[in-house]
Amino acid sequence: MTPAFKRILLKLSGEALMGDLPYGADPERIAAIARQVKTVTDRGVEIAIVVGGGNIYRGLKGAAAGMDRATGDYMGMLATVLNALALQDALEKIGAVTRVQSAITISEVAEPYIRRRAMRHLERGRIVIFAAGTGNPFFTTDTAAALRALEIHAEAILMGKHGVQGVYSADPRLDSGASFIPEISHQEAIEQRLQVMDSTALSLCMDNGLPLYVFNIDDERNIDRIVCGERVGTVVRTAR
Repeated sequence: MTPAFKRILLKLSGEALMGDLPYGADPERIAAIARQVKTVTDRGVEIAIVVGGGNIYRGLKGAAAGMDRATGDYMGMLATVLNALALQDALEKIGAVTRVQSAITISEVAEPYIRRRAMRHLERGRIVIFAAGTGNPFFTTDTAAALRALEIHAEAILMGKHGVQGVYSADPRLDSGASFIPEISHQEAIEQRLQVMDSTALSLCMDNGLPLYVFNIDDERNIDRIVCGERVGTVVRTAR
């Protein structure tokens, strides 16, 4: 099928890399995500990735109790670099060409984030993995995803969630009465305080008309299905 998008940004939470582990990274889960991404790339779609760090930083929360917020955030940024390198390794093992760009300078393992260089990599068919969030404390990787997507002119953000099909009226793991929401506007998601993205990221997407596709990353067909124009999960778009 002809892809519905030319360039997308995939946002992966750190939890999406855990599989069934209590924390850390599951090699099989990472390999499964890499296969999904490679399939989309083979269709000619340019894809960038922003990855979170909750799977690693979750194990450090006890040690970080009482720590300065900025210091804790920088630790979280470093956790995203570890995840980016693991994902890069999995992608390259199946023949993908990748680049990791970090918002924090770590020249031995990643390029610095340079917008024009990132766009050039995408134009040449390389998968670009953005690490270290925005490089600033007090901003989440959700905000980094919205910012990078707008900077590289992505047509949509695909948000892979672990264990849920999309957006619900409440957390379905805690509330059995939570109802699935197939489509919602950015403004409604903000007003209802739904756990789609943080409000800063949602506002960025709303102000710039950038749609979000929230879906279950556990199904290996979902990224390709969305790219091919199928309706999967929840669509968050600017109200018409």
